[in-house]
Amino acid sequence: MMASKNSLFVTAMLVLVFTWLSGCATEPTGTAGQADLATASDETEQQKRAKIRLELAQGYLEQGQLTVALDEVKLAINADPRSTDAYNLRGLIYMRLNDMGLARDSFTRAASLNPRDGNVLHNLGWLSCQEARYAESIVYFDRALASPAYQGQANTWLTKGVCFMRAGDKRQAESSFLRALEFDAANPITGYNLANLMYQRQELVRAQFYIRRLNNSEFSNAESLWLAAKIERKLGNQVGVTQLGESLKKRFPESKEMSLFDRGLFND
Repeated sequence: MMASKNSLFVTAMLVLVFTWLSGCATEPTGTAGQADLATASDETEQQKRAKIRLELAQGYLEQGQLTVALDEVKLAINADPRSTDAYNLRGLIYMRLNDMGLARDSFTRAASLNPRDGNVLHNLGWLSCQEARYAESIVYFDRALASPAYQGQANTWLTKGVCFMRAGDKRQAESSFLRALEFDAANPITGYNLANLMYQRQELVRAQFYIRRLNNSEFSNAESLWLAAKIERKLGNQVGVTQLGESLKKRFPESKEMSLFDRGLFND
């Protein structure tokens, strides 16, 4: 999928691919022909208590305290058994605990409560991708993208591209990454994926464009510099290779990429 399974960009991507709070988990209500957007004034006391528990759960999840986060989600569900966000977050926690069966149960429960929740559909797509159920994952991503209230289009196009890469469909992966850039042109993970894809396809000038844009930003790291060095070497630009090696040595002297550079292992 990328240059290395232990990649910093892989780690960052795994954080970003998940979505959880819909912002408006409640279906619009109203009389026939009318719809009224749910707001804070519509929340019951039970829903307010559940929301507080969910905020705590998210904080614990971000800190890696998974069992504590799970306990808070359980309390949220006890307070509001119809909380889409609670079941969605519970699914994310189970994914972090590598229990994919319980994760799917949670996401499916969330989707049954709100079939149009783009965050839930996105997470079902990513779960399916993790299980190599690629065709199913694309269906979920497309449903998320079609959801009118969904705000995570850039993230879903990116993740959809990653799944196409895993499925071996580089043409569709490129198309998805380019759509992701339309929504978030500065996303370093999308930029890296595009540069790496172009490098694999030997479209070196295009790869050079995307990786240079990334390395000229605050998000450059050892991996992006190393990919740039490999691209410049393929283009025959030894000056560029040397400069990138110096940057690696100065900024990331103990990195795996610096070791590979020193040993001249450009094809590894």
